[in-house]
Order: sequence, then structure tokens, then C-alpha cells
Amino acid sequence: MKIKDAKPIYYANRKELVEQMRSLSKQKEEAEKNYQKTGESGFSDQAATLELSINATKEAFEENQKVIDSIMEQWSNVSNMESSKQQGEAMEEAVEDMGKVMMVFRRLAHGDIVPITDERKLMEYDDKMYQVAKNMQLLAQQMEKDREKHKSLWKDEEKEAPGDPMEIADNTEYAGELPNIEIPAVPASAPAEGDAVTE
Repeated sequence: MKIKDAKPIYYANRKELVEQMRSLSKQKEEAEKNYQKTGESGFSDQAATLELSINATKEAFEENQKVIDSIMEQWSNVSNMESSKQQGEAMEEAVEDMGKVMMVFRRLAHGDIVPITDERKLMEYDDKMYQVAKNMQLLAQQMEKDREKHKSLWKDEEKEAPGDPMEIADNTEYAGELPNIEIPAVPASAPAEGDAVTE
């Protein structure tokens, strides 16, 4: 199951379990109040049964929360790993581009002819460096050296934009087994004050 599909299931369970704990606690308080007012043991028994149900619901809540924590930890790990990978690739590309810019500078300074796209890359990188290279190119060309004509160092391929790390994490298959959290059954509500209580 993909993480994005697992998250809503366990968050819905958590919501239901929280609501159930609130409801059971309210019923238990009501049963305890009725017992204190009337002294009828049926209310005391009802409160004890509700306490057991509250405990079972708390256990289910804790188990569900462990699964949510595990899902979110895996989601964070995948997202962080993808971000790091993309940053590494961007850094690698920047270093590679810098090497190409230096090569264009060297070629221009040597008097060689380079494509206008490469000259533009050098100018975008550092316009002062570009001006120095162009001046050196003119000097070298005036000395009537052999000029070499070079092909572009950059390919015209359009680069695919990297994916969103969070989206990649959402679409990752959850590694492990996702348990089926059973929501405990709710006992019948406590009898209201004045209702007949069977012992």
C-alpha cells in the first residue's frame, strides 16, 4: 500500500478512537454520578464496564499511533533522501557547469572561436570574466595564431524538472506490514437516572 493511501486510514482510526474515548469517559462519569446519587450497584457495574472499554480503546489508540508514527517516519525518510539526492545532483551540475565556463574562458583567451551560446553562458556566469576573455581573444587573434573552432559544451537537451520530494514520499510503497486496527465495540450507554436498573 502506498503511504498516501495508508495515512488517511490510520488518521481516520485515530479520530474515531479519540471520539470513542471521549464518549466512553462521558458515559462513565455519568454512571459514577448516578451511582453516587442513587447508590444502585447497576451504575457501579456500568462504570466498571465502561472503564474496561476505555482501556481497550486506549490500547487500540496507542497501537494505531505507533503505525502512524512509523508511516510518517518512513515518509520523512523518503522525502529527505529525495531532497538530498536532488541537492547533490544540482551541486554536481553546478560544478560541471563551472568547469565548462572555465573551458570557454580558456578557449576564448586562446583566441579560439566558440559558439555564441557558450559565450552567453560565460557572460551569465561572470560578465567581467567574459570581457577579459573577449579582450584576450582579440589579442590572440591579432597575433595571427591558428584559431580552432569548437562545438558547444552544453547540450540543447531540456532537463526534466526533479519531482517533488513530498509527492515522491507519498507515492512510495510502505515497507512493512500495516496492521488492521480494530476499534473496540462500545457497550450500551449507561441508563439514565430514574431508569430501572437490573442487577
